[in-house]
Amino acid sequence: MRKLQMKMSMSLDGFVSGLNGEMDWIFKTGDAESKAWALSQFSEAGMIIMGRKSFDGMVPYWLTSTDAFAEHMNSIPKAVFTQKGYKGYDPGPNPSPAAASWADARILSGDLAEEIAKLKAEEGKPVSAIGGAEFMRNLIATGLVDEFYLAIHPIILGAGIPIFNGSTIPKYLKLLEAKVFPNGTVAHIYSSVIQ
Repeated sequence: MRKLQMKMSMSLDGFVSGLNGEMDWIFKTGDAESKAWALSQFSEAGMIIMGRKSFDGMVPYWLTSTDAFAEHMNSIPKAVFTQKGYKGYDPGPNPSPAAASWADARILSGDLAEEIAKLKAEEGKPVSAIGGAEFMRNLIATGLVDEFYLAIHPIILGAGIPIFNGSTIPKYLKLLEAKVFPNGTVAHIYSSVIQ
């Protein structure tokens, strides 16, 4: 059985983006050390999962990116969650290995909790959840996230889109690691604790 790890950047006041999806603050407050740490954590993933909107937005970006994360994004197996009959990415004839990786993404359209439970039951390295707020809120609601990787950036947005809203029951977590980076971002890794 493998772990499900949720990975998100957040503002100090708990938002994952501005009200209109703005995320430039993540790059303004990051630094080389925090990026290297995030890259080392990300490289441990055996699968990357995300919702359809994030998937559609990421394909064209990562296929042309020279960012250090591109190698992992374009090679780690992926799964995309959708409820609307999504057909996936069509790379056209003779795709590059990177494009083929996105085209080979598993499309999962069943009940989210059931699909996640099946992925976790497989053998392999951890499943890494990335992407948008709606997908993350739904994922948190399943109660199946084993570890939360949260990068808290030194910015107060004042308003934005949260992921930890709407929960009806308290969720107790155990801090596994905290790391402070030069520009003030603090990474927290929490394990889910059942109470």
